[in-house]
Amino acid sequence: MDILLRQSKIVNRKSEITITGSKSESNRLLLLQALYPELKLNNVSNSDDSNLMTNALSSDAEIVDIHHAGTAMRFLTAYFSIQECREVVLTGSKRMKERPIKILVEALQELGADIAYEENEGYPPIRIKGKKLTKNKVSLRANVSSQYISALLLIASRLENGIQLHLEGEITSVPYIKMTLALLDVLGIENTFIGNTITVKPKTESPEPKTLTVESDWSSASYYFSIVALCDVGTEITLSSYKANSLQGDSALIEFYKHFGVETIYGNNTIKLKKVSEVNKEQTIAFDLTESPDIAQTISVTCFALGITCNLTGLHTLKIKETDRLVALKAEIEKLGGVVKITDKSLHLSASEHINEMVAIDTYNDHRMAMAFAPLALKVPIIINDAMVVSKSYPTFWEDLQTLGFQIAK
Repeated sequence: MDILLRQSKIVNRKSEITITGSKSESNRLLLLQALYPELKLNNVSNSDDSNLMTNALSSDAEIVDIHHAGTAMRFLTAYFSIQECREVVLTGSKRMKERPIKILVEALQELGADIAYEENEGYPPIRIKGKKLTKNKVSLRANVSSQYISALLLIASRLENGIQLHLEGEITSVPYIKMTLALLDVLGIENTFIGNTITVKPKTESPEPKTLTVESDWSSASYYFSIVALCDVGTEITLSSYKANSLQGDSALIEFYKHFGVETIYGNNTIKLKKVSEVNKEQTIAFDLTESPDIAQTISVTCFALGITCNLTGLHTLKIKETDRLVALKAEIEKLGGVVKITDKSLHLSASEHINEMVAIDTYNDHRMAMAFAPLALKVPIIINDAMVVSKSYPTFWEDLQTLGFQIAK
């Protein structure tokens, strides 16, 4: 379904939006809950990805299809590897079959896992024959998706001898690795992260029954940071449920968006985003997003809408997401009249004052493309193609925009 977002003004300048639990936290905790049923969860993400993760973990089918859910593909590859006497074919969408899994598969095979490719070497679908894994030492390139690393860490305590994981080279997305380890801490799973080596000890006894509330998703919050940045001074949007000591790397939004005149104020389990100053359009934004690549699209569109030059680096993982996000950003911003240069790990946007109207934004089966470009409707009317792709992480996104005053026509 395509939608038209008409040029809008925020009707209620002091709005409140409730965002469900973080997809990243939810999917980690859902896997841990499958390993340790004593764990109870509140505020689990209502995203397609988390629903697919839930269904896959409870399925007894031989073929498990996780569609576009990249996190689920990585985490479930590790999970099914240790399900003794269980054989599963893990598959997904056409795009999922183009997303590499070889690095994780080889690491699991190094631990003794029985995994084979059904079609193309290095890519899903994969056939997994679950077994007891007794080896505990493995090395992994560290400059690829942190989800490979987290997948191993999440199952580590259920391995007979735990795991000693050596990361080779510069580590990507450290906050996501620390999030995983912090969640292990909550369950009393002993672990250390020293230098480039992560050790997780086996846990034979059951943990104490525990109920955890998943913090709301900071990646989803990024679109409201962008909206406030594009609004008049004095505009406020309150989001829940958030905490000051977040495990999510995308909470770096607070510092990034100060450059766009947005102040973040913590309340009782909430954050208030407030436009406190006009933006200096003469500045050049230079951010290293190595630890928070998922907000690159949001920041790029914010800068384009405000007419600000930006240089974003640390984006090497964007090429293996739902689409090649760097190529997609360049294509769509240039349709709007912008000038973008990309490498395999960076994006440069030149400042421009003009934005083309009624441009149809292609979303490439990528939820973040749809949501990142939506705030542009505050400047010009735009069309979002395949708009319901947002259900992957944020199913109620368009309804929530309407509560702010955005005019949406199908």
